[in-house]
Amino acid sequence: MYKYFIAIASVFVWIGFVGAISFMEAWLKFQAPGITLSLGLGIGRLVFAALNKVEWVLLLLIIGNILIADSSIFTWKNLFLLVPILILIVQTFYLLPALDARAAIHIAGQSPPASNLHFYYVVTELIKVISLFVFGISFFKNT
Repeated sequence: MYKYFIAIASVFVWIGFVGAISFMEAWLKFQAPGITLSLGLGIGRLVFAALNKVEWVLLLLIIGNILIADSSIFTWKNLFLLVPILILIVQTFYLLPALDARAAIHIAGQSPPASNLHFYYVVTELIKVISLFVFGISFFKNT
């Protein structure tokens, strides 16, 4: 069996979570009958907070598996993991709190000022998924 089974599985589970939530659930929920903007934003806040926690757990599983199998995370084959790590840090400590604050303003019945935060979040999700895919495939080939 592969010594990186947990890391490889976690990479592709991570891609699946981001794909299902960020690229499908996020906009589909607003198509459901009876879903108001406030209700959809409230659901989104819960779902994206949960997704963020799951992403950190998956990242820790990946890093843990690599450290146990190799005893070093700092290798060239792990370079593509750096991008999702950096994006996850930016999303956790900047984008998600800022988007959460905007959602709270909407839910309170006010209109926040115009912003490109959603665009930045989507772009970071795309880059994260592509980087994870490249990492996962290259990692799978090298085992």
